[in-house]
Amino acid sequence: MLHRSLLALLFATACTPKVGTGDDTDADTDAAADTDVAPIVNNPRNPDGLGPASLNLGSNVSLGSAGAYVLLAKTAISNVTGSAITGGHVGLSPAAATFITGFDLVADASNVFANSIAVVPPAKIYAADYAPPTPSNLTTAVLNMQNAYTDAAGRMPPDQLNLSDGNLGGLTLPPGLYTWGSTVTIPSDLTLSGGEDDVWIFQVSNDVDLSTSKSIVLSGGAQAKNIFWQVAGQVTLHATSHFEGVILSQTAVTLETGASLHGRVLAQSMIALDNNAVTAP
Repeated sequence: MLHRSLLALLFATACTPKVGTGDDTDADTDAAADTDVAPIVNNPRNPDGLGPASLNLGSNVSLGSAGAYVLLAKTAISNVTGSAITGGHVGLSPAAATFITGFDLVADASNVFANSIAVVPPAKIYAADYAPPTPSNLTTAVLNMQNAYTDAAGRMPPDQLNLSDGNLGGLTLPPGLYTWGSTVTIPSDLTLSGGEDDVWIFQVSNDVDLSTSKSIVLSGGAQAKNIFWQVAGQVTLHATSHFEGVILSQTAVTLETGASLHGRVLAQSMIALDNNAVTAP
């Protein structure tokens, strides 16, 4: 199975632009951070935001305009003091700004966005009840987030099915498509080893749980922007743990005290922070 997937990956790489070369996410985030409106991002490889035409691992998961956000949720985003959000915007829709708590929001005079000591400039905070064009831009970003989740969930066939019964502690995983019909736990450090253009997609039908003080470690040039965690259940990063990759969650994502994330949280429910460092890839 791995051999067949490798051939598919080599073929797709030869026929499509390499991930990390001309990839839109970093450039779009940088451009968005220089504006005062919630950004619309056009992906030239995937202008409709619906994901690649073929369900194979040879192409990255398109985030569309959701890629301009380091935190994006639908129902609530909470924060306990001390968090530092870097490299991307914070967005909430369709819930209003009153459901963004613990950030001490300072609304701009235009009411298009807000600032917070927890969000490092030039990134900003956007909510569905702010002035136009923020509401429509957030609606597009949330749709793109949902499309990315559907894209990642639809990739097939997996290279590994129910690997290690969902216990990934101590493993070193090469690039590939991994699927679990259960909860995934990471009770000791997990290493993802591969090149800078390699892609990992993890399809999880239940929860993901990273234990206290444990880490996901990247080696060989692997990049967080090419790692996608499609999770139907909840994601919990326990205290002082460290996570790598883009979390596409259908429900809630919780970062406990001192946990850190190099990636993005794109949640179709809520995000809870507690003195966390979150840095966009």
